[in-house]
Amino acid sequence: MTAPVRFELVATEGEARRGHLITPHGAVDTPAFMPVATQGSVKSLDPGDLRSAGAQIILANTYHLHLRPGHELVRDLGGLHRFMGWEGPILTDSGGFQVFSLSKLRRLGEEGVEFRSHLDGSLRLLTPEICMDIQHALGVDILHPLDECLPHAVSFDDTERSLALTVRWLERAVARHRAKDSAGALFGIVQGGGYEALRRRAVEETCRHDLPGYAIGGLAVGETRARLYDITQLVASHLPVDRPRYLMGVGKPVDLIEAVARGVDLFDCVLPTRNARNGQAFTPEGTLTITQARFARDAAPLDAECPCLACRSFSRAYLRHLFMARELLAYRLLSLHNVTFYLGLMRSMRDAIAARAFSRLRSRFLERYAVESGGGSHPTSSAAEA
Repeated sequence: MTAPVRFELVATEGEARRGHLITPHGAVDTPAFMPVATQGSVKSLDPGDLRSAGAQIILANTYHLHLRPGHELVRDLGGLHRFMGWEGPILTDSGGFQVFSLSKLRRLGEEGVEFRSHLDGSLRLLTPEICMDIQHALGVDILHPLDECLPHAVSFDDTERSLALTVRWLERAVARHRAKDSAGALFGIVQGGGYEALRRRAVEETCRHDLPGYAIGGLAVGETRARLYDITQLVASHLPVDRPRYLMGVGKPVDLIEAVARGVDLFDCVLPTRNARNGQAFTPEGTLTITQARFARDAAPLDAECPCLACRSFSRAYLRHLFMARELLAYRLLSLHNVTFYLGLMRSMRDAIAARAFSRLRSRFLERYAVESGGGSHPTSSAAEA
């Protein structure tokens, strides 16, 4: 059978990679950022907005779509692509992060995770097999196995036990996936916390299944930025060169640049849309909070370099007015701007790698961009948010 997903390495500069990811619903140029459509929608944006911003692939959430509207309903209505009107590739996460973020609502064991729905309190069971069945019903292009994501600073022994469970769950997921007639590709997830020996073991155990791609999980959960980069580099350097590498949940602009420099190909994060709903815009100089009084009479666009609708057509003063008046247009315009900024940043990195100018781009960006302090904390801890 023809592989459902193929990856072609086009160019490199140092560890940075320019690639081409071919899926059943189209090709993706990498490195790529995936806007997050947790519940089948990138908040406040429609598929046309996403295409205009340059999105090639999006991410949806296994856990949330299982609870609402239910994966069987999505399957019966033609699959997630048709259901949400998105024709391009879709990647689904495993639901493993919700195992971490909803720890007060769940009980974890060998069989899987038993939890109470945050929506109605109903008791649910998520096993490696059920996780595969949900994603197969959704009909997505790239699937992930159930895993356990641990918080920062867990002991070596507890992390080792967790990794062993994730490895056993992967074996069950692989068996279930290969028994299905699915057009989707199963990626493995490399866990192991902040322990280099466990990360190396995780790479070995996960790559033993010869999967078409690999995700780096368990980061952006409270570790320092330096540790995030060190673990990312360690894992990426041990993963197969000819397979795509996906860094889960990491998405501050500086972190994207630094992870690409360490060999990562795919990213997702809710920051572009979440921060937009809080009045924060991403610009080449750093973030800008549009609700500040200094913008009340500012006739300039958010970012003169940005091609999005918000920057082409409206002033900072008008956008601030929309936020102060709680007009819904504010959330759409700022979300569209932020997603456009992120996707433009990825495009500039792809072009720079192809031209062997990535190191120059990286230096210029880091000199110009005002970096916030602290590590890359994972912004998807809320049960209902993304």
